[in-house]
Amino acid sequence: MTQQPEWGIRFSRFFLVPQRVILSIMGFFAILNAYTMRICLSVAITELVVKKNHTDDDGSTAVCVADDLDTESSSGGEYEWSEELQGYILSSFYIGYILTHIPGGLLAEKFGGKWTLSLGILSTAFFTVITPLAIIHGGATWLIVVRILMGIGEGTTFPALSVLLAQWVPIKERGKLGALVLGGGQVGTILGNLLSGILLDAYDWPVVFYFFGGIGLVWFVIFTFLCYSDPTTHPFIKPSEKEYLTKHMGSIGRNKNLPPTPWRAILTSLPMWALISAQIGHDWGFYIMVTDLPKYMADVMQFSIKANGLYSSLPYAMMWIFSLGSGFVGDWLISRKIMNITNVRKMMTGLAAFGPAIFMVAASYAGCDRIAVVSLFTICMGLMGAFYAGMKLTPLDMSPNYAGTLMAITNGIGAITGVVSPSLVGLMTPNASLLEWRLVFWVAFGVLVVTAIVYVIWASGEVQDFNDPPRRIDFEAEEKEKAAVATQLESSENLQDARNIKTTHT
Repeated sequence: MTQQPEWGIRFSRFFLVPQRVILSIMGFFAILNAYTMRICLSVAITELVVKKNHTDDDGSTAVCVADDLDTESSSGGEYEWSEELQGYILSSFYIGYILTHIPGGLLAEKFGGKWTLSLGILSTAFFTVITPLAIIHGGATWLIVVRILMGIGEGTTFPALSVLLAQWVPIKERGKLGALVLGGGQVGTILGNLLSGILLDAYDWPVVFYFFGGIGLVWFVIFTFLCYSDPTTHPFIKPSEKEYLTKHMGSIGRNKNLPPTPWRAILTSLPMWALISAQIGHDWGFYIMVTDLPKYMADVMQFSIKANGLYSSLPYAMMWIFSLGSGFVGDWLISRKIMNITNVRKMMTGLAAFGPAIFMVAASYAGCDRIAVVSLFTICMGLMGAFYAGMKLTPLDMSPNYAGTLMAITNGIGAITGVVSPSLVGLMTPNASLLEWRLVFWVAFGVLVVTAIVYVIWASGEVQDFNDPPRRIDFEAEEKEKAAVATQLESSENLQDARNIKTTHT
């Protein structure tokens, strides 16, 4: 264990909040920044492209009619990008995002989560800042390239954070602190939509990318100073917190001598495939909403750009509140032994899949009733917040040692839907009409329900056998040690017998 420096102990007195909470808060802001940089294009693209003239073949309107309050709505931008091309642009981020999940998890487990996380966010911020240059000088082609590079940087975020949480957060606090960290996704989506709408209404569209990319750069500096990979390497953690973590977690140091990742055991685990199933369902519904809800509000509901940012953000405000609440409820149920970990995770995951599936489809049948549509989407995304006290914490439950790898596998496979779903939406909505969008939501309904059923049947919240290969190695070493001791005893007995014989003959 690394000896804590004397200056670090003195400096720790200035921190009133435990370091595990500071890490969780900074993890929250990491995901918040990641999501604002990821989704601001979803709002900005409505101002980049030429506004579509929506009519059906028979001349009837295919979308809602704008109110007088929305007469200031923008006529769009100068880029003539088809709905299909817009789908490819919005999905291109996830091509890069998929590529770095497993490498990010492996690097975080081997070298610690601090730099794996922070350097990933730093690169994402850099490519966000240069996005306007790519659009102005390279058009859609270079925008797609930059978005792929952004995804490569951001792909390490969730695996690295899973490793950090596994090293810092005891099981009894995992629900609330885990929900706090993962809730950054909802708050990032709220601010990404809301502030993008405000900035686009007041300034030219490049400001959106400079603003969110700049915040990411500031986060990198603060996180690098405050946060460390595990409690043993933190120079100014209080001794009392170290004792607390040791008491509730056993070991507070990273296991740097982990054997090679047990890929076969992980990939043949039924609970692991149940987790992957739930991740696919969640991501399918979530990415459709995150990536395409602003387009639905602009193209179908005909909201102005400022109203679009506001109403597209409300569902995620509810999602954040519900994710925090479900985290506290989950911890309470587990600590009071009302339900075990597995059943809590299944209950939350089921609630977060079946509820959104129903309300998402219902919103499409609300037609042009704006209050009803926004309310139904808000309930839909609010219920989806329970995922963060459900299947999102399952990698930490199943394998603290390999949480980064498990999160990388599940999040990486789930991210494939980030490539598929926006592209599919672009193909399914060439006219951006209400009926076309309704079919999109019915497909999401089916994916959410089927994948959640698989999780509810076969998932597990218990530590899996593949978590602790060192135990098997220790057993082997113990057997060798026993054999060596037996040999030594046998030699001693033989020597004593020889001495006895010699004494007898004497």
